[in-house]
Amino acid sequence: MYGFSSSLKESAADRLSPHNVVRPPNEIRAIVPEIPPAGSLGSASHLRLDFLGIPLDCPTRAQAVAAAASAMQTRTRFQHGDINVAKFISCRSDRELLRCTRESDVVFADGMGILLASRLLGLPVPERVTGIDLMIGIIEVCARKGYRPYFLGAKPAVLRDALRELRTRYPDLEIAGSRDGYFTAADEPGVVADIRASKADCLFVGISSPIKETFLNRYRETLNVPVQLGVGGAFDVLAGHVRRAPLWAQKTGFEWLFRLVQEPRRLASRYFRTNAQFAIVLTGALFRRLLPLGR
Repeated sequence: MYGFSSSLKESAADRLSPHNVVRPPNEIRAIVPEIPPAGSLGSASHLRLDFLGIPLDCPTRAQAVAAAASAMQTRTRFQHGDINVAKFISCRSDRELLRCTRESDVVFADGMGILLASRLLGLPVPERVTGIDLMIGIIEVCARKGYRPYFLGAKPAVLRDALRELRTRYPDLEIAGSRDGYFTAADEPGVVADIRASKADCLFVGISSPIKETFLNRYRETLNVPVQLGVGGAFDVLAGHVRRAPLWAQKTGFEWLFRLVQEPRRLASRYFRTNAQFAIVLTGALFRRLLPLGR
């Protein structure tokens, strides 16, 4: 399990030493399902559940950010995965995506649908931990403590505007490097070499699924970056090219509707298809859960 001790100290020179390689976490094991106390993600009280065949870690956002910060401090790998309704349905037909998701060091509930379904199933998931919220939390830690992020993904103009916004928000933030998301499989060794050479402390991959999951699963050991997050379209939001739903919509579960209004042609059919399939799967799971009570 992750050893996230807040008492460890290290200099920037030590952290950037070529000999200070990222250590892979120990194999995650099943544990007693209890809500972990603050800051305990990765410790003996760390909570990992099974959500209909997919592992699901259950921290609050603050606990997840603290765990990522400790991973950067101790140079322990923290390769992030997440799950929403669309990805859950994709995992049922895409075995490679399912494998990559299951093998992630941590898997968080990104979508409100997953949060609500987990509660219906009696799973103690405290809140959503979205990729963009986790990314911003980690960037704030980087700006305060001198850790250096690398940004991979999006169109060149989007990436440029996102980095400009970050430099405005966080003047003390030192960016290790960046690369747009338009590269071929033949380019991947060069992209990986550039990330590795940057000696970044965290990596944000703003590429759509299942590409980001496959990329991180394939290269997570080679990258030598402690914290590795797939954040999808977060760069577009950060750059101001796409508006995020207001906070009330995020908290009440209507963020999907806000997105649908912005991109109806792209999202309408996907939402209808995946939500309908998810409802069928969830109904079956609830029925099987209640069936023993009627016997």
